[in-house]
Amino acid sequence: MKYFVVTLMLVMIFASCGKSNTESNKQTAGVKDTTVNHKIEFVELGSVNCVPCKKMQPVMESIEKRYGGLVKVTFHDVWKDESAGKKYGIQLIPTQVFLDDKGAELFRHEGFFPEEDIDRFLQSKGVNPVN
Repeated sequence: MKYFVVTLMLVMIFASCGKSNTESNKQTAGVKDTTVNHKIEFVELGSVNCVPCKKMQPVMESIEKRYGGLVKVTFHDVWKDESAGKKYGIQLIPTQVFLDDKGAELFRHEGFFPEEDIDRFLQSKGVNPVN
């Protein structure tokens, strides 16, 4: 029995050696790690002068705020800089392109994209709001 207790204590000591105090404290205190890189990039291709594009502005702001660092929102005004439109091969504006953390396209939508639908898409990819 004595050897069992000593062995168990050694296992517990060695298991905890790989964790820093910060990691351990975050886990026990339930603190979220804010150093996580984005999981999805939400690229909005439009213009500040297009009516449906203007309607997307508050949607983009809300998504960026609610999902924190998990979703990176990028806006390109294709009337001022056509290169992004060419890069993504867009046909009309607004167009939303969603990329994974490696830059591969996950999904594309043309026209106004309601926030509820974006939420459904993001959550289907395992990305949930943090706020």
